[in-house]
Amino acid sequence: MGRTWRSLKRLFTIGRTLARHDALFPLEQAGVNPKLVRNLHRLAMIGQKPASESADKRAGERLALAFAALGPVFIKLGQALSVRRDLVGDDIAEDLSSLQDRLPPFPASEARAAIESELGQPVEELFSEFDDQPVAAASIAQVHFAVTAEDEKVAVKILRPGIERAFAQELDLLSWLGECAERYVPKTRRLRISEVIDVIAETVSQEMDLRLEAAAGDELRGNFADDESFHVPRMDWARTGRRVLTLERVDGLSTDEVEAIRAAGHDTETLVVNMARLFFLQVFRDGFFHADMHPGNMMIAEDGTMQPLDFGIMGRIDRRTRYYLAEMLIGFLNGDYDRVGRVHFQAGYVPSGQSEEAFAQAARAIAEPIFGLSLKDISLARLLAQLFDVTERFDMQTQPQLLLLQKTMLVAEGVGRRLHPETNMWELARPLIEQWVEDHMTPEARAAEIAAETGRVIERLPALISDMEESIGSLGRDGLKLHPDSVAALLAREKSGSRWPLWAAAGAIAVFLLVF
Repeated sequence: MGRTWRSLKRLFTIGRTLARHDALFPLEQAGVNPKLVRNLHRLAMIGQKPASESADKRAGERLALAFAALGPVFIKLGQALSVRRDLVGDDIAEDLSSLQDRLPPFPASEARAAIESELGQPVEELFSEFDDQPVAAASIAQVHFAVTAEDEKVAVKILRPGIERAFAQELDLLSWLGECAERYVPKTRRLRISEVIDVIAETVSQEMDLRLEAAAGDELRGNFADDESFHVPRMDWARTGRRVLTLERVDGLSTDEVEAIRAAGHDTETLVVNMARLFFLQVFRDGFFHADMHPGNMMIAEDGTMQPLDFGIMGRIDRRTRYYLAEMLIGFLNGDYDRVGRVHFQAGYVPSGQSEEAFAQAARAIAEPIFGLSLKDISLARLLAQLFDVTERFDMQTQPQLLLLQKTMLVAEGVGRRLHPETNMWELARPLIEQWVEDHMTPEARAAEIAAETGRVIERLPALISDMEESIGSLGRDGLKLHPDSVAALLAREKSGSRWPLWAAAGAIAVFLLVF
């Protein structure tokens, strides 16, 4: 009960913030009576004035401003929803995608204290120079420039004080909301709110251990060790811990500084060509890609070398998924919608009971309007986003790894268009993808893959047999046990005539203040 009232109290604050930014519109989209929504808005506005920055803004922009005002977890929530166009629609997703992860900096004294606590040495011994003015401040960490005792220029990333506790509390609230919504508001189950929250929780947990970010940066650096056009900063492991990350400092121009890039003599078309190649190599060659490639995370060096930053959010795609993704993209690019449908069924993305021909027809209806545009305006990321819109019709399950990829593609497209609007980076990547399919989809290559997979299964076989024996023994000793949720559901069904407790009803109403 304590968790419920604590959550409701916080939810009241959230509701007032959403109302102040005129961002309660998701309630009407979920089917709530508009009159009830207006009454809730009037109730939430008692004692406060509308936010001036939200005046004359689109609905998605108002929601983004409200999330920014609510703090770090809601910024992450907005960013997660920006790739779920199947949930929030194209316009709102577009506005949420621009949600900036920026907060006021915390004092340099706290940054120094965190470094000394984590690394066990005074800042003066670790660094000959340490700039107390941060160069960047985001929801989870901020960055300071420094010079090591060995006279190397570095950037030092430090987690915000108390951020772990703050995120744990807010994620607990979101988890409670998801549970209430799915239990008491059946319409929300299609939205799989709990899955969205789980993705946020997993992402945040990784971002809060900077050793994992350093390891990700090291892996990416290793993948491109022989590529002079892509320089991943070197990690300083001696000055890195769970709450502090030190890495090589890189200089250059951000990819959104288009005029400065041109003034520096760079050929923007060449840069976009290189971007397409680097994207292909990360996704298809390595199956490991930078998944937060907004303009601030990619610097152009003086010689044109691309330099990625911030490795807190990375994506992985296994080889089998890469096969299906390549086949699907080529099918779309060639207008072969039967191939697109076949690939989705082979991958298991669409249940076997559905019609492959009907799915191919839906793919055609989505793609033809997009491919009817001029080459420079074709957006594969938008095509994938619209493809997700048909998930409910064909009972498709969400593919988290593809959602992250779709977000990355959308950001990459935006960067490419700003640099050179006349160039379509996916058409540039097309021959690379086709060659990769040709090299890896031959009978010999597939036979080698099957042999490797068989070997992996054989290696796991003793452990699988052991687990099976243990499960059978446990069943014989203890019998079959039901999960507490299953027992609760059975009891609830037996008591279907009972009324909800007052707090549950209040929780269900409160859920609508944040999650549809």
